[in-house]
Formats: sequence, structure tokens, C-alpha cells
Amino acid sequence: MTLPAIDPATLFDIRGKSAIVIGATGAFGQVVCATLGRAGAKLTIAAGDGEALAVLGDELRADGIAVALANRRPGSEADCAAIVATAQVTFGGVDILVIASGMNDVAPIGELTPARFDAVMRANVDGAWLMARAAGAAMIAQARGGKVVLTSSARGKLGHPAGYSAYCTSKAAVDGLTRALGCEWGEHGITVNAIAPTVFRSPLTAWMFADDDKAKAVREGFLARVPVGRLGEPEDLAGPLLFLCSRASDFHTGHIVYADGGYTAG
Repeated sequence: MTLPAIDPATLFDIRGKSAIVIGATGAFGQVVCATLGRAGAKLTIAAGDGEALAVLGDELRADGIAVALANRRPGSEADCAAIVATAQVTFGGVDILVIASGMNDVAPIGELTPARFDAVMRANVDGAWLMARAAGAAMIAQARGGKVVLTSSARGKLGHPAGYSAYCTSKAAVDGLTRALGCEWGEHGITVNAIAPTVFRSPLTAWMFADDDKAKAVREGFLARVPVGRLGEPEDLAGPLLFLCSRASDFHTGHIVYADGGYTAG
């Protein structure tokens, strides 16, 4: 009997890889930066808030992580090209792209104006498409493969009664983009997958973790549908992220990975 030539120690090794993180200053973006940076990747971090971006850059450098800053959102072809160029000039190319940016606008459909709907779609869908397009072109030209990770949500699969018509629609579109690019870029050795979280601890969701009666009522109602019986923590996203950014996932593409404690399973 001959055991397969598998070395688990190298499967998740991303040391020296050049990674672009879009929406780096957001809750998930900071998880991405900490995870990939501490695993040895060189980071090009992008965000629209220049002050917050500079603070994050300083924190990452203090942690021994190589960082370049791009004070841009993926709002246009020019913005996306500039972000990619920063990674190319500073770190010699692009190996990993993680799109952690996005937004929500909660309102019943009758109150949600077309302009507000379009803003959600531009942030969550157009920006992802434009950024993937720019980074994908660079990866194809490099001819060394690559990893693209988009950010979806449990709401890409499930509806929501509280005015999520724009958000659910946008995340379903992200799921479709993930599958389409996974098929399109497979021949180039580029995998495209999405992480789809449900509620996890962040400044936006901190109220759900509180001990007051309102938070407890909302939390208990939500947890009734989560098999593991708790809300998510940032580290719950780190494992799937590292998997999708490393060669451990070379045979996985076009997938939506639900980091949701089983919420979408039942």
C-alpha cells in the first residue's frame, strides 16, 4: 500500500502571495486582512475612507505584514485598474482577490426608491464585477492561476421579511457571478468562490450580542434556526477564507460556502 503524496502543512500555505482586499476597513475586510496577512500574504488594501485605511495600514505593518494602500472603491474601470496596478507595482502581480465591500438599504419595496435600489446593486454587484474583471485580466496575463473570493450572504439564498428586496437580489446576483466566473476562468487555473455569512460579531451587529431584552428576543428567534446554537464570530470566517485562498481549494470553484452555523441547511 502506498499512501497519497499529500502534505497538509503546505496545503494552506499562502506565504509570499500578493492579495488585494477590497473593502478592507469593513468588518469582514479586517478579518480578511488579519487572516491573510498573518498567514504570510502581502496585502494591497483598498477602501474609500482614506483615514480609516491609513490607520488599518499602520496596524497591519505593526503586526509585521507587508501592506500597500489604495484609497479607492471599485466604482469604475479606472478605480479598479489603479488598485490592480498598486499590487502589480508594489508586489509584482496579483495572486488573490477578496471582495469584502458592500452595503444594504433596508426598506419595504414600496418605500425603496429605484435610486436606492440601484445604489445597493452598484455597491454589491457592479463593484464586484468590475473588480473581478480587472484582477482576472491580470491573473490571466500572469499565467500562474489565482484565487478570487466574493462576499455573498445567506440572503442570496433565503428571503427576509424586513425589507431586504435590494440586498437579497444583489447577493443572489453575486452567487450567479461566482458560478459564471468559476466556469469561465477554470481553464486559466483561477478559482472563483464566495463566502456567505449570516450574522457574525461586528460593530454593526454588536447590539444583537447585548444582554438587554430586545437583543435577547431577536437573538433567540434567530438562534432557533441555527443548528450550532450561537451567532458567528470573526474567526468563523477565517478558516473558510484561508481554504478558498490557498491551493487546498484548487479543485473547488463556482461554490457558495455558507459560514452560517447551518442556518441555510434547515
